[in-house]
Amino acid sequence: MEFKINKECFNKAITDVSHAVSIKTPIPILSGIKIVANDDCLTLLGSNSDIVIEKTIPLTIDGVKELEVFEKGTVVLSAKYLSGIVKKLHDVIHVKLNENLSVTIKSNEIVMNLNGLHSGEYPNTPQMGGSGYFNIPCVELLEIIKQTAFAVSKSEARPALTGVNLSIKGNKLTCVATNSHRLALRELVLESKLNGSFIIPSKSLNELTKLFINEADIIHIFITESFIVFKSNNISLFSRLIEGNYPNVSGLLPKDLKTIITLDTNTLLKGIDRACLFANEWRNNNVHIEILDKSKLRISSNSSDLGKIEETQSINSFRGAAGLCVSLDGSFLLDALKAIKENEVKLSFGGPMRPVLIEPSDNSSYLHLISPVRTY
Repeated sequence: MEFKINKECFNKAITDVSHAVSIKTPIPILSGIKIVANDDCLTLLGSNSDIVIEKTIPLTIDGVKELEVFEKGTVVLSAKYLSGIVKKLHDVIHVKLNENLSVTIKSNEIVMNLNGLHSGEYPNTPQMGGSGYFNIPCVELLEIIKQTAFAVSKSEARPALTGVNLSIKGNKLTCVATNSHRLALRELVLESKLNGSFIIPSKSLNELTKLFINEADIIHIFITESFIVFKSNNISLFSRLIEGNYPNVSGLLPKDLKTIITLDTNTLLKGIDRACLFANEWRNNNVHIEILDKSKLRISSNSSDLGKIEETQSINSFRGAAGLCVSLDGSFLLDALKAIKENEVKLSFGGPMRPVLIEPSDNSSYLHLISPVRTY
């Protein structure tokens, strides 16, 4: 194996695949990055057995020559030391694999040798032959993840709830996340012949948002019984799926709504954010919301040490009964409001101890559901 490569291009690829590498792993080979040199490209892989990230570097990018391969080959190098070395080198890096699995890395007058591992011991990427697939614009995929993944459970007591449930039926994709106290749901119409329900670890989706943040293309998604693959032109993320059945959340959505109001999203967000300053004393960050009349909403919280904060905001539209008061987890409210991009938000109440439905006033494709908290 022998090749020359642009330093910035090589460094970016190493950084990307390193997200899947665990330095403290009982399997030494997984602390490394697998490098595969072919005639027309260089491929880097990082893996921790649950996630695999694969990055391909073509010979030219946007008409500029970035890579020159002199000899094909493959080797595994320490992710930690390879990354540290490449960051400190100059523009063009010359890499050559020697007979004893040591790798010579040159840049101008700088010469380094790094011991490698045999690539045959590196785990193979999951085979996706015969898998179902569908395509989705990258911008929409990242938006769906950001609007749902924050609501997953942090507890491993119910593993299914630590992931986002992706289900496809007909031409509709539905993503749901819940920790049993709050729920985030987003729907999207797309063309797909695939039907099924899958649970994706939230950690995998968080890595996905970092990797694909600058991608503008269509993302190809392949699904088998145990793995899901997100693939663009030059980068792929393989993630193991969470086993088990996701709870049916359709029955959780409230139907008997007594009060429905709309407010300015940004104004409400700032008000909840201020109320959270005094809510930290409570285990559930209690923030109180009270509908005073058909035009006014009161937001308040209190702390026995700090004091109390209270403010009144204008209601844009009102339907139902006034005089309703409910206590909610302020941090859950903030997360939900930050995920809403529309200017106006709709809050629907079924009663003081019933979950509150939060959604954009003119967009029914996504919603948030938050259960009230007790004030004692």
